[in-house]
Amino acid sequence: MDYLIKSIGKNCAGTGEPLLPGSRCRSVLVERDGQVLRLDFAEKNWPGQCEDMIGSWVCIVPDGPKKKQELDLETCLEMFTQLIEQPNRVQEKMAYVLALLLLKKHRLILEQTRVEEEQEYLVLQGSLGEGPFEMRNLKLDDQEIVQLQREMIESGEFASPQTEHAA
Repeated sequence: MDYLIKSIGKNCAGTGEPLLPGSRCRSVLVERDGQVLRLDFAEKNWPGQCEDMIGSWVCIVPDGPKKKQELDLETCLEMFTQLIEQPNRVQEKMAYVLALLLLKKHRLILEQTRVEEEQEYLVLQGSLGEGPFEMRNLKLDDQEIVQLQREMIESGEFASPQTEHAA
């Protein structure tokens, strides 16, 4: 028989206390009211085997989810400026995706569009007076935009510097 097992819980099934990252935990599968449930116990609160237990294992509580990195808009604008000054095909696409992001975050403003020889151009202005910047409207499809965003995020170049707080 196959079981669909949920990921580890946040709290001890015995006490309700949070399970601490890096601590040992006893996980069990039990069948109750026709449903298979996963229960996670802090090792010190493990009550022992129960009658409706299907199986058990010991695991280490993983670290919590990573905090989402915030984008540094000034770094994004600086990179955008560099990319549109000497664009090649890949750089032009990256600059376009950065422009979309900066427009969404209101760090760039779309001043106007113009058409020249059947090509649409965007005229952009920085919200603090930078520019104007002019670039082709590439009209990339969603899939390509998502792929380029993923590449930029993985590069780590656009994240805000992490500040450390003294204890």
